Amino acid sequence: MAEKEGFRVYNSMTQQKEIFNTHVPGRVGMYVCGVTAYDFSHIGHARAAVNFDVLYRYLQHLGYEVTYVRNFTDVDDKIIRRANELGEEPLNLSNRFCQEYLVDMADLQCLTPTHQPRVSEHMEQIKDMITQIINNDSAYTVDGDVYFSVDKSPNYGQLSGQKLENNRAGERVAVDTRKRNPADFALWKAAKPDEPSWDSPWGPGRPGWHIECSAMSAHFLSYSFDIHGGGIDLIFPHHENEIAQSCAACQESHVSYWMHNGHVTNNNEKMSKSLGNFFTIRQITERYHPLALRLFLLSAHYRSPLNYTVLQLESASDAVYYIYQTLQDCEDALSPFQQENLKEGPDQKSKTARVTPAAQECISKLRSEFQSKMSDDLNTAQILTCAFQEALKFINSSLNILKKKQQKQQLSVVQSLIELEKEVKEVLSILGLLSSSTYLEVLLQLKDKALKRAGWEESYVLNQIEERKLARENKDFLKSDQIRASLTLKGIALMDVGKETIWRPCIPVEPVQPAQPVEQEHKTLPVEQKTGTTG
Repeated sequence: MAEKEGFRVYNSMTQQKEIFNTHVPGRVGMYVCGVTAYDFSHIGHARAAVNFDVLYRYLQHLGYEVTYVRNFTDVDDKIIRRANELGEEPLNLSNRFCQEYLVDMADLQCLTPTHQPRVSEHMEQIKDMITQIINNDSAYTVDGDVYFSVDKSPNYGQLSGQKLENNRAGERVAVDTRKRNPADFALWKAAKPDEPSWDSPWGPGRPGWHIECSAMSAHFLSYSFDIHGGGIDLIFPHHENEIAQSCAACQESHVSYWMHNGHVTNNNEKMSKSLGNFFTIRQITERYHPLALRLFLLSAHYRSPLNYTVLQLESASDAVYYIYQTLQDCEDALSPFQQENLKEGPDQKSKTARVTPAAQECISKLRSEFQSKMSDDLNTAQILTCAFQEALKFINSSLNILKKKQQKQQLSVVQSLIELEKEVKEVLSILGLLSSSTYLEVLLQLKDKALKRAGWEESYVLNQIEERKLARENKDFLKSDQIRASLTLKGIALMDVGKETIWRPCIPVEPVQPAQPVEQEHKTLPVEQKTGTTG
């Protein structure tokens, strides 16, 4: 309850953080604008999906019953143009890319929303809302088209602060001299040859862009609900127009909190399909583990811009490896004790074992810091540093104690590790970073991606390890160092563990170059080599 009462979110409408309160106690209605399905989705779309997935998870963690609606725009000018280019039926094209988007969302471990409505499946609700707006004297018809009259919306611009004359004509809003006001926007578009259309009271046609979200949010959540989200670029005109037409249809229409995520940039320019400077989710996950992409997307506050760089992805990938190697080592160390308990049952000593004071302090600090950061407008950027890193380090130091088999400490160390692992997993789960795969499977997947980026088969790396071993036996340390350096250059680190040498992914180390201006980057996790030494 204390966590619920302290949760604050930034409301784009009031431009300040506010204590989160719901329309209905214990329940949350949340609508997030989804993708226009005409191509593979890019990492800008992934950022919106991941950030609102974290919000969804966190609200559930707080004990709310959440109805999460995320739509698909499957009827749109862009879809029609792309379908014509490819000689494909528009609805077939959009359906194909809706399915591809769902594949990407599963890869990124985004939970399935409660509802995922499509425009094509909600024409009746859309037409009913348009009729209501016309009946309330806020829209007019012209030759089969229906336009919303912005002059009938006295609070137009309340979300964005934009003036009417700034409504961007031509951005999914037809430039049309028949409009009473140039800022009026289409609710219904009359049918054109070779375009999908539906019958309506105004003749055959299809919906304008903005009306779909008003109609579908009202259908699933009613006219008044808690959260409406989307990318910051949707504030104007899309969300501004949503407010105007929803209020015109129903005076009681109200969204309590408008939440918007920042852009993903490429060389500090907004990443978008229209600019052609984007990377698709699929392009990234072919080379990096989806968990690395997810962690990268959470490495900046959701409202801040996030600049895409390869180094950021490499750092995120390295951080994921370190987390999962720590959890794997912990699982391996605890396994004998858990198996012993299964065979013999817990003895009296096990029953009385307590978490060490140091471990309890570490757990309390992690729990407190997580709650503090998440309750402050989902500040994910700082969660996987500080206390979380300290928890991972504490696990590793505890594993070293366990290896020494100090009997007096063993039981309390085991109990401490069990509780610490549980707390770390809880944090990862809420952030969507806890895979359904085993720790070992994730580690192997990360290694496979590293090999793919290096352009090598594992057999080549193993051969290089043998070459280096032979060089060291012959005291040819120059060659040994060269082999290590050549592998590190490609993102493969060699770890000497006793008499054995193993390998793991690492951040590629470039040869020393003359000093260059340093580009400011978002904070990432500290890089740590997990097992053995690199000497």
